[in-house]
Amino acid sequence: MRIITLTLASLAIAFLQTGCSTVSETPSCCLKPVDSGQPMSDQSLFQLDSTWTNDQGRDLKLGALGGPPLVVTMFFAKCEFACPVLVHDMKKIQAALPEDVRSKVGFVLVSFDTDRDTPLVLAEYRKTHELPANWTLLRGTADDVLELAALLGVKFKKDARGQFAHSNVLTVLNPGGEVVHQQVGLNQAPHETVKQLHRLLHP
Repeated sequence: MRIITLTLASLAIAFLQTGCSTVSETPSCCLKPVDSGQPMSDQSLFQLDSTWTNDQGRDLKLGALGGPPLVVTMFFAKCEFACPVLVHDMKKIQAALPEDVRSKVGFVLVSFDTDRDTPLVLAEYRKTHELPANWTLLRGTADDVLELAALLGVKFKKDARGQFAHSNVLTVLNPGGEVVHQQVGLNQAPHETVKQLHRLLHP
């Protein structure tokens, strides 16, 4: 697994260095994992051993989210500025997708806040932000959060108030769990990310 982790980390860093413009049992209540019958590549995030807990209190591996393309970001529920914008950007991406494929893309929020973001807090976040059924909210251990952040090229640091300074990155994973695109920054136009998702849905 160490070799896999290093390979994935190198891939994430390479994406960021090139500007990143083109680079979860049932996981949520409505996304259905698809068994393609194909082995996962050594660049797949689905090979990670980490176990996550969703806002329904259910434990799952990231590989359980395989099947649909995924848009993944890291956040925390008490975030005062950037995270609501990230979630809004994800909603813009979802809204920009053609209606017939909108439910075929999964959206995943992974919390930095391993102390406060319990499944109950994440469930309340879903309710407050009116997140639909194809969105998955996850929490994990500090080590697993750190590992995933490194693989996604996301930096974060907790301050004395319990707030997190962090990178603002939306990552698109293909159905095999490989990073294929990253949208960096807040309030970005969704067009390129939508185009990448459309390519994955209509190869």
